[in-house]
Amino acid sequence: MTEILHLSTFLRRPIFDADGDRIGRVQDLVARLGDDAHPPIVGVVIRIEGRNLFVPIRKIGGLAQGRMTFEGRRVDLRRFERRPGELLLAEDLLARHLINLVRGRIIIANEIEIAQMEGRWEVVGVDPGRRSFVRRVLGPTVGQRVKTDAIVDFASIEPFVGHVPTARLRIPYRKLAKLHPAQIADLVEQASHEEGEEIIKAVGLDRELEADVFEELDTTHQLEFLEARTDVEAARLLARMEPDNAADLINEFDQERRLPILEQLPAEHQAKVLNLLTYNADTAGGMMNPDFVAVAATATVHDALDVVRTSKVPAESLHSVFIVDEQGQPVGTSSLAALLRANGDELALSVARTHLTHVHPHWDLHRVARVMSDFNLTLLPVLDEAHGQMIGVVTVDDLLEELLPQGWRREFGMSAVEE
Repeated sequence: MTEILHLSTFLRRPIFDADGDRIGRVQDLVARLGDDAHPPIVGVVIRIEGRNLFVPIRKIGGLAQGRMTFEGRRVDLRRFERRPGELLLAEDLLARHLINLVRGRIIIANEIEIAQMEGRWEVVGVDPGRRSFVRRVLGPTVGQRVKTDAIVDFASIEPFVGHVPTARLRIPYRKLAKLHPAQIADLVEQASHEEGEEIIKAVGLDRELEADVFEELDTTHQLEFLEARTDVEAARLLARMEPDNAADLINEFDQERRLPILEQLPAEHQAKVLNLLTYNADTAGGMMNPDFVAVAATATVHDALDVVRTSKVPAESLHSVFIVDEQGQPVGTSSLAALLRANGDELALSVARTHLTHVHPHWDLHRVARVMSDFNLTLLPVLDEAHGQMIGVVTVDDLLEELLPQGWRREFGMSAVEE
């Protein structure tokens, strides 16, 4: 079994020369970031007569025994300066916020764990537990070890850039992109403003992902991270958001910013958002998304599936395909499952429900919730008052977002820093 040691075991401990005389005190361990899942430890920062000096790890003995010795001929007396890509384990990580990319949570590094792997010392994990915090404060036992199942693998950890300003780090987009936008939004809401900015900057490499993350943020954080952006930059972001989410966010801006931002939106998106802004936010009209999939009554199952494949409508609005007559009036709806099970040459209308369960734009969210619950629907069409046109759809996630209280993630501890 691999022996894992605590970083705190070595901090502020004396270091001795070959004759057993104390020559200094350990300040930190230095690791090198690169492609390794577990960064190798390349050296030790020791304090000798008021100066921090660097000693390569190859010249240090007794690490596993807790009594560190200098095994070189002489110490380089040049003051320690961090090189690009180097990480100071205590200064940069210990007691800091880190991102656990496996669970999509922010943790506190109450302890850093190291181990000797195939002849070299590596940073293998982080312990966010409270026991490790108490042990670090009260003082560790020299050579104390820990069970491997008590730590988070360092390969799944990402430090914030602000912790190591001279190490030229950047939170990698490719790692964050593996998380669901809601998980990334949770990270932002758990983090400090500066840490949140780092996460937003990283996902900003993918404008679509950035918009998805903003849709998941609560209103307070949306406004917080858009405050420093120009109207043009804010409009660019809103243009990638779903019209209903963009309308909700524009409603939250100060009055003097709303019109300038609206004027920067692409014409088609602007028209959809302006239409949604005419409805109260807690009605079907205020919740609906004007984008949905509709086909003519003459369309075959094969035609309908082709429309679904090429549609840019959000996935949550693709559960059903709506069928309209020559005047654009809805005459039925077919689930995607029913279309997939049907013969491709059949009319889509032949596998559709012709009794269209629907709501109207002025209906409040509780009435919408009753209809959706009574008919076991995840997608609910919104018809105009005359029943002549279908003007949008309400999805179950839109409804839940309105029913759940603002800030519910924090109230239920889902946005708390994990310990």
